[in-house]
Amino acid sequence: MAENLFAEFPPVSTEKWEEVINKDLKGADYEKKLVWKTQEGFSVRPYYRAEDLKNISHLGTAPGCFPFVRGTKCNNNWLVRQDYCAHGDFAKANAQAIDGLNRGAEAVGFCIDGKKVISESDMAVLLNGIDLEKVEVNFTECCCATPETIRNFVAYAKSKGVAADKLRASFDFDPLRTLTTKGRFCDEKSIARLKECIEAAAEYPRIRVIGVEAYAFNDAGSTITQELAFGLAMGSEYINLLTDMGLSAEEAASRMKFTFSVGSNYFMEIAKFRTARLLWANIAKAYGIEKECAQKIKIHAVTSEWNQAVYDPYVNMLRNTTEAMSAAIAGVDSLEVLPFDYAFREPAEFSNRMSRNLQTILKEESHFDKVTDPAAGSYYVETLTASIIDVAWKLFSEVENKGGYIEAFKAGFIQSLVKEAAEKRDKNIATRRESILGMNQFPNFNEVADKDVTEEVVTRKAADMTGVIAEPLVKYRGAQAFEAMRLATDRSGKTPKAFMLTFGNLAMCRARAQFSSNFFAVAGIRITDNNRFATIEEGVKAAIESKAEIVVACSSDEEYAEAVPQIAKLLGDKAILVVAGDPACRPELEAAGIKNFINVKSNVLETLKMYQAALGIK
Repeated sequence: MAENLFAEFPPVSTEKWEEVINKDLKGADYEKKLVWKTQEGFSVRPYYRAEDLKNISHLGTAPGCFPFVRGTKCNNNWLVRQDYCAHGDFAKANAQAIDGLNRGAEAVGFCIDGKKVISESDMAVLLNGIDLEKVEVNFTECCCATPETIRNFVAYAKSKGVAADKLRASFDFDPLRTLTTKGRFCDEKSIARLKECIEAAAEYPRIRVIGVEAYAFNDAGSTITQELAFGLAMGSEYINLLTDMGLSAEEAASRMKFTFSVGSNYFMEIAKFRTARLLWANIAKAYGIEKECAQKIKIHAVTSEWNQAVYDPYVNMLRNTTEAMSAAIAGVDSLEVLPFDYAFREPAEFSNRMSRNLQTILKEESHFDKVTDPAAGSYYVETLTASIIDVAWKLFSEVENKGGYIEAFKAGFIQSLVKEAAEKRDKNIATRRESILGMNQFPNFNEVADKDVTEEVVTRKAADMTGVIAEPLVKYRGAQAFEAMRLATDRSGKTPKAFMLTFGNLAMCRARAQFSSNFFAVAGIRITDNNRFATIEEGVKAAIESKAEIVVACSSDEEYAEAVPQIAKLLGDKAILVVAGDPACRPELEAAGIKNFINVKSNVLETLKMYQAALGIK
């Protein structure tokens, strides 16, 4: 029946599609209008067809089969993971973990102080009531971990009679991350302890003791391909280091666990995880690893902290949702959804519950765990995957050609690329080419910062260069510059106002009033909007009576030449006059003393800082 239905529609060639598209463009540049230039270094076209898949080499494999682009297993189930702070208060962390496990979590993570040994008795407190044969346990922030902590965990597991083949755990021992984020190793023995950590867990094959924490690049504003390539380069470096210590490449690879961020670029993130599996499988094979279980990458995903904002924080739930969907569709092994208030306070019961429930909905209501690699065969996703493979592999090869990750990082190669990408992203955010909902676009006009939002939370910290052997990457969030600006308004003791002086053409005055309201509200400036004034005199009178510090002229370009000088004369020095738009008559207006204009090309961040300064807000 379906075949007969589709037979009624004759095939349309790509040439015909292109002909119609170019006709609709009416002479506009196809490349500029419809082709998306990604930060990752390749172009994305407006549509793809079956013919675009002809030269893609990774197609045709099944889930669970080399090179594992479609998944390392024959199902799409993942572990719902939640992490808890265990810096000293092991009983509190245990209580939180037990509560999370009773309410839907399937794996737990404990953030520990890697410089301190956790004794077997402390392990007993931390893991009390947790069934280690059913629950995966992970220890994070232990970049400087000691083998003693791993031995004590193993000893506790033995004391509970946990079967060796059922104990699933991981330790994020990652001295290369310390180099990446601190510019130095914890101590001169960090690398030497790699082998000791693996030997400490020798009896338990499902304990991963080396954590390749690639999300550190996303934390610094990297591109997707940079996070992927540099993360894989770290994994390759660990294989080299461990084989030099006498271990086999297979032993090294089977003890690693990769942690990637998952951002809001929905389809690109799906393609990233598919790419990670393929590239790592090929890297493992190049090291002579023949067993498929060791060729398979173990991936934990965590929603991006870089994307979180402290204003309108419930929007972080929306970001978490799309990010979690990308990770689930892509087939990660475990996923942690950061609580929506993670950026500015210790998450409480409600925010932790929302993070767990989001994944529960994806499993129990959306059935994302029931279909393996649902993105397979999509012309778009398969093409994105192929593009990311090419770019990430090229970048990975560059790192290898420079002597590996450590040498490339010491030379500043990795930092320079990440900083360049971060600066581009910062500029895009400042000019609103990249939106952070609630911060640089569509803010909550009446919101005031939560009491837990401090200056320290919104300040981008400089790198600590004490004792470094290489310049470290600096962790920050994309919204911080806008947060700091808005917090300055909130904590200034002032309530500055912007008045929308709307007149003339109804459609244009309303459109520009909405644009301008959104523009100034980004800095926490209170908005007085108006439908439309019958006369200029009426509008100016209302503006003066409102005692607004900023008055925005909102109308069509054609009306500005005559009206704006009139507004300026009536307004005098009672407020700052701003013109919404970039009218053709701007030179004439500037010659008449009108200096302030806002439009879609404005650098929103720098422009608003200028107005803050004029209002006496520092």
